[in-house]
Amino acid sequence: MSVSRLLVPLASLALLAPASVGLVGPASSQPGAAVAPVTPVLVSVRASHHPAFDRVVFRFRGGLPASHRARYVDRLLADGSGNPVPVAGRAILQVRMERARAHTVTGASTVPARTTFALPNVMTAVRSGDFEAVVTYGIGLAKRTTFHVSTLQSPPRVVVDVRAAFRTVQRRVWFLSQRRFSDNTPPFFVSRLRPVIPATPATGLMDRLFAGVLPSERADSLRLLRSGATGFRIRSISDGIARVQLTGGCSSGGSTVTIAGEIMPTLRQLATVDWVKIYGPAGHTEHPFGATDSIPACLEP
Repeated sequence: MSVSRLLVPLASLALLAPASVGLVGPASSQPGAAVAPVTPVLVSVRASHHPAFDRVVFRFRGGLPASHRARYVDRLLADGSGNPVPVAGRAILQVRMERARAHTVTGASTVPARTTFALPNVMTAVRSGDFEAVVTYGIGLAKRTTFHVSTLQSPPRVVVDVRAAFRTVQRRVWFLSQRRFSDNTPPFFVSRLRPVIPATPATGLMDRLFAGVLPSERADSLRLLRSGATGFRIRSISDGIARVQLTGGCSSGGSTVTIAGEIMPTLRQLATVDWVKIYGPAGHTEHPFGATDSIPACLEP
């Protein structure tokens, strides 16, 4: 299905901007010499909230990509291998930029592969490709909405504006503090605020958890402890019990701290949740019945 069939036009936002033509390097001083193209290099991925929309900015050095396009996808796949790339959120907006790269001449990445944002709609930007002069990202969203893609100069930027005209509330999400754990200073898990859509708070909280920590929080030693999981499924919330199934993998790695230490306090802050039962990918938990917390055997040390 084409992008145009998926989007509702906005008065203030066009659906898609035409592809921009990238810049080329300076011409040779010799008459008739071929002009050597310069491949623009991605140097930063940033995002911010504006009235009614969130803005994601891909900034380049050396000009703009020759072309760009964005569309919603059901899954984000790695360029080259075709393997699925986990992206937190209820929708994935794929952004593909051609004649561009996100690495140095020695192969070192010029930007992080994953960046988390605490915006109403935009949760994370995840790179799925930097292959044969094509850079691809998946933007994880709290809600599928209309979007607009454009370019700016000085400096060269590809700009993605995603509609975010809906209400959110601030809730806490718990992450592992590596510093506190290394110093053996409990509590090992600490909370940070995230915006969550109030109609689906449990799903919103879990999405924000799997989106991970902000760059500033990472600098403060906070980490998302995945314990091998790549995602989740809310099985049910009833009678004060939240039942959550991990997807992907599940392993404690022999540690006494696991993803359970993040999930349980994150969900127990909800007025409808007193107990949390976590199921492994195979659908099992140690204590499926009764008013008690539970983890799967794969999270045991």
